[in-house]
Amino acid sequence: MTARIIIIGSGPAGVSAALYVHRAGMQALVISRGSGSLAKAERIENYYGFAEPLTGAQLEAAGIAGAKKLGIEFLEDEVVWLGMNDSFTGFVVKTATASYEADSVILAAGAARKAPRLPGIKELEGRGVSYCATCDAFFYRGKTAAVLGNGEYALHEAETLLPHAAKVLLFTDGREAEFPVPENIVLHKEPVKGIAGETRVNGLELANGTVIPADGVFVAYGTAGSTELGRKIGAAIQDGHLQVDAAMATNVPGLFAAGDCTGGLLQVAKAVYEGAAAGLSAIKYLRSKNK
Repeated sequence: MTARIIIIGSGPAGVSAALYVHRAGMQALVISRGSGSLAKAERIENYYGFAEPLTGAQLEAAGIAGAKKLGIEFLEDEVVWLGMNDSFTGFVVKTATASYEADSVILAAGAARKAPRLPGIKELEGRGVSYCATCDAFFYRGKTAAVLGNGEYALHEAETLLPHAAKVLLFTDGREAEFPVPENIVLHKEPVKGIAGETRVNGLELANGTVIPADGVFVAYGTAGSTELGRKIGAAIQDGHLQVDAAMATNVPGLFAAGDCTGGLLQVAKAVYEGAAAGLSAIKYLRSKNK
């Protein structure tokens, strides 16, 4: 059976990786929620091969079109979880709508989102503030767990907590919920002022001064970026970026990363190079594994 490599992210790093995987005769599946940070760039110039400036959206569209022309498969969906399969021989990538297995994974979904600037978030990380429900849900058996966020990612984290926690709270921070909230999840739409607790989380303080008791808070704003997904499977992170070696390999065998999520220059040229390196490294990893 042809080895499958899932690339999470359809920017320059992800598409570059997919091209090399495809050329090697392996199956590349690119999963992305849609346009990334490149598409927001108003003007790209001084880039090899283009005599005239172009928009980031044009460059992104051209890259994806070229990959699709070769037959590379693209899937538009939101990735909410990354883990190992039951036999620990490969990976499982869960999206908002389905689940996919892979022999190797390349994270190329851009730079990590900054944590919300709420008092207590930074101070209480590891002491009740968490970024991975799958990792830490077990510790909230019989307790009250809160999720900060609004969207498929936040819903996934809340539902992951349900079998463990006695009570699951969802805080959308002043916004209407973007999805139907299950009856067994308590919704709080009021703006959040901060995380309460001195040595450990004991609640969430609302803008009106009310403190809602909770034993832990799971941060799940927006969509899960490369760093958040890597954290779920044990990838090493430093200064908010995934740690990789010269071959773009993380500390998790078979897991690679490329582009803005690895830090350094936030440039298209760097992303393309790292994507190519990650793709070649994933190919080499699977060939040596299957000898």
